[in-house]
Formats: sequence, C-alpha cells, structure tokens
Amino acid sequence: MPGRTSGRPLWQGHLKLSLVTCPVALYPATSSSAHVSFHLINPDTNNRIRMVPTDPDAGPVERSDLVKGYEVSKDEYVLFSDADFDKVRLDSTRTIGIDQFVDVSDIDRVYWDTPFYVVPDEGVGVEAFAVIRDAMKSAGKVAIGSLVLRGRERQLALEVRDKGLVAWSLRSHDEVRDADDYFDDIPAVKADKDMVEIASRIIAQKEGPFDPSKFVDRYDDALRAMIKTKQKGGKGVVAAPEPDDTNVIDLMAALKNSLKGAARPAAKKAAPKKTASKSPAKSAGRKKSAGGKAA
Repeated sequence: MPGRTSGRPLWQGHLKLSLVTCPVALYPATSSSAHVSFHLINPDTNNRIRMVPTDPDAGPVERSDLVKGYEVSKDEYVLFSDADFDKVRLDSTRTIGIDQFVDVSDIDRVYWDTPFYVVPDEGVGVEAFAVIRDAMKSAGKVAIGSLVLRGRERQLALEVRDKGLVAWSLRSHDEVRDADDYFDDIPAVKADKDMVEIASRIIAQKEGPFDPSKFVDRYDDALRAMIKTKQKGGKGVVAAPEPDDTNVIDLMAALKNSLKGAARPAAKKAAPKKTASKSPAKSAGRKKSAGGKAA
C-alpha cells in the first residue's frame, strides 16, 4: 500500500483494540540520509578503514560467528544467540495492543521520542484500521500501547494523522531525568516589569507560523561547500562570521536595542516610499561600516 519510495517496513504485525485486530506495518517517519556523512580513511594510502571484529587471543573472527553476552562480573558473560532472543515471546512482539486512551496534553513532551508511520496492510485489514482510526479521531484521544522494537519493549503513543496513524515511541520513566535536579538551583529572581514588557514586544514582533522548510542547516551546507572546494584541490576553508560575545552589562539597553533590531524588517519594506536623496546616504553609511568591520 505505501508508495514505492516508502522503503521496507521496520516492523510488521497487528494493531489491536479489544477484539478488533488489523495487520499493520511501521515505517520510520524520519530520515538522516540527507546529512553529510564521512568514512574513516587512512591518509597515507587513501584507503577506507575496515572495522574487523578481533578476538585479542584468536585474532580476526567472522561477524556471523559472534553471539552477544551480558556481563555479570568482570570478564564473565552470559551468552545469548539469536535463537535465545526468539525464545522471549511477548504478545507485544507481534502486536501493538492498545491499553488506554489519554489526552495528548497528559504526556509530557520530554517523553516523546521517535515517530513512525502506521499503515494498514491491504485487504480486510484496511476496514478494521479505519474503524480504529475514526474512533480515535472522534474521541480526540491518543492511544497508548506497547511494542517490542529494536531489542526492547517500548511504550507507544498513537495519534491520528490524515488517513493513517503516527506512533511515537515514548521514553520510559527511568530514562527521563528529574528537571528539579537542574532547575532547583536557579536563583529566584523577580524580573523587572519594564524589561519583561520590552521582551514581550520583541516576542510579539517575532511571532509567526512554524515552517520547518525555512530552517537551513548552515553547518551541513558549509561542509558541502568545503567538500567541493577540496575536491577541486583547494584548502577548503569556509569563513564564518565571528559570534558577538560582548558581555551584556546594561540589560535594559540590550533589550531596547534588540527591539529596534527586531523592527528593522518593517523599516526595509517602507524604504521605497522615502526620497531618493536619503536612501543612498544610508546605504553608503552601512557599506562604510561593514568595510570598517571587515578591516
């Protein structure tokens, strides 16, 4: 059912709500393939390094011959083969059982981990999937279930999205650190009302709809530019503006200057309405200032 570009499913099994069951598949909702990745290279030979499993006594070994081991004491392990892992049979290995429904606001965002697309298999499973999906949509709730995924049982939060479902793996309680351990030592400071008012105005000026497509990974772009330069025989130096590390001494002055800076885009839009004699003077002043900084 998924398109040809969807790739292979990460998991296939069943989604179950009480006595209603349907076959489904899970697909990763995110990808890291677009990012720049590197290999380890020996600069003397320009050869890519191979990671060869090596026994300190027996030497190199075949990866297919290896098993996993749990260390119970120093240098003492309980061994596990693939067959041993298959013997751990939980219903959540092949079935996402929905245990309860909650409001999405009940789940602290720090618990949300990795998203997956849940897609029904073709045939009779589509109708059962639609029943579960539409009932969830009508209730306005998020379903909580569990699934054995990547070697551990994970709690899932499933929410309706368009014609499908998105399943988020949730971090377990013991994985999430207590925020009080980090925030309790923050001094209780009463912020100045005037400063808060100015900061609120800055926030209002910067409000807008979230558009993830506007974000550009400048570090990734800089690496790609360096790769092209080095490929052509250059040194691959990518210049970046130095960060403004000036210490903020007068917080009120900094806020006021920030407010002026946030308002600049509006001033640029109004520029064409001004007389031609003023605009070149300002432009020349900015060029001179920029030249002074570059020097």
